[in-house]
Amino acid sequence: MYDLNNFKAFIFDLNGTMINDMEYHTKGWLHVVNEELGGNFSYEQVKKEMYGKNSEVLRRFFGPDRFTEYELNDLSEEKERRYRKEFLPKLELLPGLDIFLQKAKDAGIKMAIASAAIPSNIDFVLDGLHIRHYFGAIVSAHDVIESKPHPETFLKAAQLLNITPADCLVFEDAPKGAEAALNAGMKTIVLTTTHQAGEFAYLNNIIAYWEDYKQELSFSRS
Repeated sequence: MYDLNNFKAFIFDLNGTMINDMEYHTKGWLHVVNEELGGNFSYEQVKKEMYGKNSEVLRRFFGPDRFTEYELNDLSEEKERRYRKEFLPKLELLPGLDIFLQKAKDAGIKMAIASAAIPSNIDFVLDGLHIRHYFGAIVSAHDVIESKPHPETFLKAAQLLNITPADCLVFEDAPKGAEAALNAGMKTIVLTTTHQAGEFAYLNNIIAYWEDYKQELSFSRS
């Protein structure tokens, strides 16, 4: 059994972890790689490869030499504009997360976002849902050199919060993200919005699987 009060900081991935939007990202990528770029990839193929920076996703599909940096940036922005337009009417936190964040804040638990999302997508969520004030640090794709499953994203968030990695609890929805937390020396709670529990079986840092944040939680630490 785990006790959330044992942790000094909560570090959240964003997409699929705080908002249930991964279907919209997958559809956005499907349009770009198949309709715009002439690929023939399935939904499941795209879902599997859809992690890390956008430029890395495109290189995994089409190889390292097909695109210039300008083309990578342009395709990335096109995909994200499509995603934001399609998802905006559905923009909301996962059930219970609003209460969860307030309880954590009241308990004095520091919080950060550590995501492979670009800054404009993070702003889209934080400002669209008016939750920026909960977070003492934000790490985006533009703030790191190495993407998940490398631990840099989570280690940088912990450093910005001035909390040791072992005292941080990560909330993730993707195996590569949970693996990054393991590599950072952090325990993880997995949100099963996008992937099933069996897909995380190779990891030993998972302390719980949640469908959402509607848990009976009580933060008593001052």
